[in-house]
Parts: sequence; C-alpha cells; structure tokens
Amino acid sequence: MKTMNAQRGMTLTSFLVVLIVVGFFLYVGMKLFPMYQEYYAVRSAMKSLANEPEIGTMAPAQIQTLLFKRLDMNYSENVKPADVKFNRRDNGWTLNVNYEVRRPLVGNLDVVGKFESSQDLIRSGAQ
Repeated sequence: MKTMNAQRGMTLTSFLVVLIVVGFFLYVGMKLFPMYQEYYAVRSAMKSLANEPEIGTMAPAQIQTLLFKRLDMNYSENVKPADVKFNRRDNGWTLNVNYEVRRPLVGNLDVVGKFESSQDLIRSGAQ
C-alpha cells in the first residue's frame, strides 16, 4: 500500500509571487480610482447643469461659473477653465470638457488619463 507523500499547496516562493502581482495591481488601482472618480464627478456636474432652467440662454461665462461651483463641491482639481469649451447650437450650447490627469506611478513612470465629455445645454433644460 502506497501512502501519499507529495506535498500539496503553494510554496512560499509562489505565494510571494502571487502577493507581489496582487499588490502591484492594487497599487495601480489606487492611482487610477481617484482619476475616474473625478471624471464621474465632472459628468455629474455637466448633467446637473443640463437640468438647470433656461441654461441654453445663459452666456458661456455664466455657465462656466456654475460648472466650476459644482466641481469645487466635488473637490475636482484637474479641470481648468482652458479645458472647457462651448459650441453654439441652434437652441443653446454644447459644453465640451477635455482634460488630462497625470499621476506618478513608479520612479519616472507616470499614469496618464485623458478624459473627454460633452453635454448639450438647451433652452428648455435637459433633453
């Protein structure tokens, strides 16, 4: 009768390799999560602007002020006034926000996120 003498399970070396890989992905996730959280805050602020009554009749400077008030409440620090553009539509404006976020990753390597969003702002509110 043979008894089973083979060892089962992971060795310490393979456990450390798995731990390092999981740790690396968690570290990258911690760098990326705030970038995407800010992007969704920008999207939310733009959508709430679209629900404002008579937003399409306001001047772009007024709309931009309202947008940045909403972004300040969400602690958004990467969107600058130069990143906000307005295009005239027949019944209002199209708001375009294009910005880039750069976070240091390891040494001289950076994580770069480029975000672009647009929202129609019409005279009667959201569409």
